[in-house]
Amino acid sequence: MTPGTAAGAPTATPRRLVEVAPGVHVATAVRYTTTSTVLVAADGSCVVVDPAVTPGEVSGLAAAVQSAGRRVHGGFATHPHWDHVLWADALGGSPRWATPACAAVAARERDALVRAAVDDGEHGERPALRTVGRLTPLAGGVLPWSREVVVVPYRAHAPGSAALVVADARTLVAGDVLSDLEVPLLDLDAADPIGDHLVALDALEGAAAVHGVRVVLPGHGHVTDAAGMRRRLAADRDYLEALAAGRAPDDARLADPWVRGEHDRQTAALRDR
Repeated sequence: MTPGTAAGAPTATPRRLVEVAPGVHVATAVRYTTTSTVLVAADGSCVVVDPAVTPGEVSGLAAAVQSAGRRVHGGFATHPHWDHVLWADALGGSPRWATPACAAVAARERDALVRAAVDDGEHGERPALRTVGRLTPLAGGVLPWSREVVVVPYRAHAPGSAALVVADARTLVAGDVLSDLEVPLLDLDAADPIGDHLVALDALEGAAAVHGVRVVLPGHGHVTDAAGMRRRLAADRDYLEALAAGRAPDDARLADPWVRGEHDRQTAALRDR
């Protein structure tokens, strides 16, 4: 019996994992085009980043890991929003790392994270809810693992956000920035949400340059290459500069009704400051 699976429990259907760079495997959920990433080392161990977004999908991710013969060494949450701090018993009890600030927010706001997961629907599976937001503060700038994965903290979108650079795969796991589908979604509780987001884009661009990044994985949206990252950086900066100037952004991503609603909410919040 697989550890963490109750006797007689139904076996989850493995999700499709696509290898987008050496040892970097991606599953994309239909809801929110949410990206989950499985990083695999030569010894067969793996790190699961942002498993999402329903209990069935998280269990399916675990099934895909198990069917491939991988051993979960740990997890990582890029930021403390409910859809990025999920887990499943079948993924095991390894540490789920995050920046200290992210882990602190998740611990402090765990009840709210659970409520948000429930309110979003399809989250009646109690084991998934029990493990929401149980994060381990990461000391240092690299994951404690056989593969070099560099943590790039940034102040944008949510407190304690961070990206990961998989050095040997030249891959940036960006978190909820650099999306082709979503405009920059700000941390509106910050003192300077627009300024913070611009600084974060600079930090990610700098990290990508240092490590020669060729593949970029957003938390929501589609995988892109270095040229695509440059286009998204330009689009995000244009959007943020328009917000700062109080003018309407010319951004194709605003054609989506949900994104337009988030933009209107941000505009109102910034105007009312």
